[in-house]
Amino acid sequence: MSRNGERSYAQTYKLVVVGGGGVVLDTAGQEEFSAMREQYMRSGEGFLLVFSVTDHSSFEEIAKFHKQILRVKDRDEFPMLMVGNKSDLDHQRYVPMDEAQNLARVLKIPYIECSAKLRMNVDQAFHELVRIVRKFQLSERPPLKPNYKKNKKKCCML
Repeated sequence: MSRNGERSYAQTYKLVVVGGGGVVLDTAGQEEFSAMREQYMRSGEGFLLVFSVTDHSSFEEIAKFHKQILRVKDRDEFPMLMVGNKSDLDHQRYVPMDEAQNLARVLKIPYIECSAKLRMNVDQAFHELVRIVRKFQLSERPPLKPNYKKNKKKCCML
């Protein structure tokens, strides 16, 4: 978004590399990307579900995307973070914070508000998602079996 509110998007992206790699795919909910959306969902390891606090219809899409991700992943839970953007425009807010927090509770995912314009909580949202993904991946690993052979010493007396 430009500073004067025009609906134009710059072709600039910041790639955050964590643990050797990282990719950010932004479809912005646009319908021309709907055919590719499930393909991206299949390969994604974590998702930021972003809506505008000044646009209630974007908020209403969050539950649909959440459900679609879980269906595509064939899971009951998956690493996601719900993000309310444009928190700097409180005078234009159509999604009250308590309504967003309630939806996040129902969906069982964390919630954070940010302002891309002011760069407030943007990095924190990505860092929190990385923490959520790592925690999920650790919980998915099978427990390591102790290797007792290393601790046992053999002795032979004649």
